[in-house]
Amino acid sequence: MYSDNTISRCIATEPVLNRRRMLGLLAGSSCLTVLPGLTRAQDTAAPADPAAAPAADAAPAGTPFSFDDLSGRMQALAGEAYKAPEGPSGFVADLDYDDYQNIRFLPERAVWHETGARFQLHAFHLGWLFKQPVQVFEVAEGMAHPLTFSTDDFDYMNGLSEKIPEHAALSGVAGMRLTAPMNRPDVYDEVVAFLGASYFRALGRGNAYGLSARGLALNTGLSSGEEFPRFSNFYIDRPAAGQGTIAVYATLESQSLTGAYRFLITPGADTRMEVTARLYLREDVEQIGMAPLTSMFLFGPGDMGDFDDYRPRVHDSDGLTLINADGRRFWRPLNNPPRLANSYIGSRSPRAFGLMQRNRAFSDQLDAGAAYERRPSCLIEPIGDWGAGTVRLVEIPSDKETNDNIVAFWVPEAQPKAGEALEFSYRMHWGDLPPDDTVNTAHVLRTLAGHGGVSGGEAVEDQRKFVIDFAGGLMAELPADAAVKPQVTVKNGDLVEAILSKIPGRDTWRLVIEVAAANGAVVELQAHVEGFDRVLTETWINQWIKA
Repeated sequence: MYSDNTISRCIATEPVLNRRRMLGLLAGSSCLTVLPGLTRAQDTAAPADPAAAPAADAAPAGTPFSFDDLSGRMQALAGEAYKAPEGPSGFVADLDYDDYQNIRFLPERAVWHETGARFQLHAFHLGWLFKQPVQVFEVAEGMAHPLTFSTDDFDYMNGLSEKIPEHAALSGVAGMRLTAPMNRPDVYDEVVAFLGASYFRALGRGNAYGLSARGLALNTGLSSGEEFPRFSNFYIDRPAAGQGTIAVYATLESQSLTGAYRFLITPGADTRMEVTARLYLREDVEQIGMAPLTSMFLFGPGDMGDFDDYRPRVHDSDGLTLINADGRRFWRPLNNPPRLANSYIGSRSPRAFGLMQRNRAFSDQLDAGAAYERRPSCLIEPIGDWGAGTVRLVEIPSDKETNDNIVAFWVPEAQPKAGEALEFSYRMHWGDLPPDDTVNTAHVLRTLAGHGGVSGGEAVEDQRKFVIDFAGGLMAELPADAAVKPQVTVKNGDLVEAILSKIPGRDTWRLVIEVAAANGAVVELQAHVEGFDRVLTETWINQWIKA
């Protein structure tokens, strides 16, 4: 079987060994002031090592380019045997962890630095964990031109420059990031970064890096082992002055499939990305995960575990949201379980789903360094009819906040087969994303949990108490004696009691649930409040593993 540790390692360290170090790399130039200077070296020599040259599917200089053409080339490539990418040679291959921490892209070498465009492009250096070269192309007037990078484009600090050859062309880069004035008109802030396999992260205004996304998840959490497709080439439309949206195209490659992706990225208070994915299968795939998100949950008031910490919460995301086609809303608080846990939420043609960070006050987190209250939420909004499927949530036991132990993605009902072509589109919203106050449904304000029994009395060890506070919607205006009632279901356990009341002096309603279960049971819980012939709250769902 696929052990918990193996899954954790794949998600947290393949290809990213330590997510906090990665956040530091991504945020290394998060405030990039506009400086006069040269454009980065686009006229450096081509790579001398033929094995490190651009992949066969990469467009040569001056080749006509369109998304349809890129899709056609990737479809043709799917008919060929998979060829694993070769790593870099020379000094790049010798860079270790310490070396990599001392490499920074020079902001004055950014692509489009002198054009007055709203966007600039920076490259990530090859080396350390990132050994597979990625090629980057600029698209202008329908033609794709390769962007080349050299050691002139990077700052090698703390003596590292002595080991680095001058003016040396690089065989590719590890990834790239885009910057734009987002928080101030005179400062270029990071908007999105693509680095490692098909991972990418984006920010809304005022955010700090937290959860990440991937182009695709293949066989995540299955006994057959996870497969990690990679973005092998990027094509970026040259932005015109004043242009507020930029187009990024990418090729996706893995043993099982190929793909062509288009990202239309619009920075703002909530940064929007419209994604179109076209996939071409070489082999049958046991499980395809569409629009996957990866995050971290260590502990919080609903699941404190055994952590002895001054902070009340440590997480990048605290819950999974799902909005069905009929508008019904679900909220699943995240957990750090005692063993690998899976939750499956069936849906048909969902309006949206995503991983959210609802606790936005510093007092919620009390971490002056990590600033978890600034971590973005990410909401996936399907475009078109995705049909029947399941939102799968994977929760992995973790004892460190440096591990990404949460994964969520959409699994379509139909299992893809070799030779098939798939296309799906969705919008991603990155930002604070508070609960929608325009709907009449109350949202889950917080989830608390503790031992069973009467508060202040002796604990009942075989029981667990869950406290759900609902805020907003029509319920906020109702008096305490309103004709509303909770609807609670428990599977693999017994409901001991369910008490609903309005908190005095507040517009918040509290539902207290007490549940009993046998040791080892995986208990599935669901609760909402009804009244006046309607559902008045989000449907709270949770999983309790009775250790």
